[in-house]
Amino acid sequence: MSTHHVLTGEKQPGGFFDKVASRDDWPSYSSGLSFVRRRDDGLPTGVNLPTFLREGPLTWPGQHAGFLGQNFDPWQITGDPNKPDFRVDALTIASGMDVVHLGRRQMLLDEINRKQSQFAEVAQSLRLQKDQQLAINLLTSSRLAQSFELNRESDATRDQYGRTTNGQSLLTARRLIEAGVPVVQVNMGHVQTWDSHGDVFQTLKKRLLPPLDQGVSALLDDLESRGMLQDTLVMMLGEFGRTPKINAGKGRDHWGPCFFGVFAGAGVQPGQVIGRSDATGAFPATRGFSPNDVGATVYHLLGLPPEVQVHDRLGRPVLLNRGDVIESLFNGSSV
Repeated sequence: MSTHHVLTGEKQPGGFFDKVASRDDWPSYSSGLSFVRRRDDGLPTGVNLPTFLREGPLTWPGQHAGFLGQNFDPWQITGDPNKPDFRVDALTIASGMDVVHLGRRQMLLDEINRKQSQFAEVAQSLRLQKDQQLAINLLTSSRLAQSFELNRESDATRDQYGRTTNGQSLLTARRLIEAGVPVVQVNMGHVQTWDSHGDVFQTLKKRLLPPLDQGVSALLDDLESRGMLQDTLVMMLGEFGRTPKINAGKGRDHWGPCFFGVFAGAGVQPGQVIGRSDATGAFPATRGFSPNDVGATVYHLLGLPPEVQVHDRLGRPVLLNRGDVIESLFNGSSV
C-alpha cells in the first residue's frame, strides 16, 4: 500500500497489507502523463530500471498504468547496467537485419494493412497497427537505443557514478533524460533491500549508503554541469519511515506516520529543511505533507493541471491527483 501511494500519489483502491499490483491500481506518474499527452515518436514517456520492485513472483503495486491499461505502462528494464553484456533486447534488431531491411518490411506491412481496409474500423485491428508502428519507431529510434550504450561515456564519468548497479543505473537515467524521456524511475534494489529490521547501522554504513551517496551525488553534479538540473526534478524517496525505537536486533521496523524525502532541481530552493518532527522523530511537529502532495508537485512540474480527469475501469471520472503542490520547495519558505 505504501509503495503504491508514493509511486502514484494516490492510495491504492481496496488496498491491504501486501496487496500486489493489479489493473485496479492508480497509474504511475509516467502513465498519467502518457495518458494525457500521448506520444508516438519512438520514445517512451517513462522508463523504470534496473528491476521491478517485487518479492519473489509478487510485483509491488504502483509501477504501471493500473486502470488506464497496459498501453500506458512505462518501460520496465530488467538488467544490470553495470554488467559488460548489458543490453536492451527490445531495442536490438534481429540478427541479419539492418534499418534498411526493417524499413522495407515496414513498407510491406503498410501495404498489407491497406489491403485489409474492410477491417479498418475494427478496434483490435487498429490497435494492432498502432502497436506495429510503435515497435518500428522504437527499433529505429537511435536516440533511445544509444541511451543504454554506456560505453559511449568516458571511464571517468562511469567511475564518478560508481561501478555498481545503482551508479550505472543513475547514469543510464541521465542519458534517458537527455534523449527526451520525461520520467525515469531508478529502483535502488529489490523490495527488501532497505528493510533493515536488524543490524541497521552496520548495514547502512558498509553496504547500502556508500553506493547510493556516490551515485546520487554524481547525478546531481552531472546534471548541473550539463545545464540540465534546473529542468529536472530529482526525488529520493522511500515508502515509509522507520521506528524511532531501536529493536532487540539492532534494527528499526516499519513506521508510517513520519518519514522524509530529498528533492533537488527544477527550481527547488537548495539547502533548506522543510518541516520538522517531534523530539523522537515519530510524528510531524509542523505541517505534514503526504504522497498525494508529492504527486501534485510532480504533475505540476510536468505541466499537468490539478483538475485533470481520467476514467477508471468502470468509466467513472476521477481526478488524477488530489494533493497540493509543495510550494515551499520552490519559494524558500520552510514550514
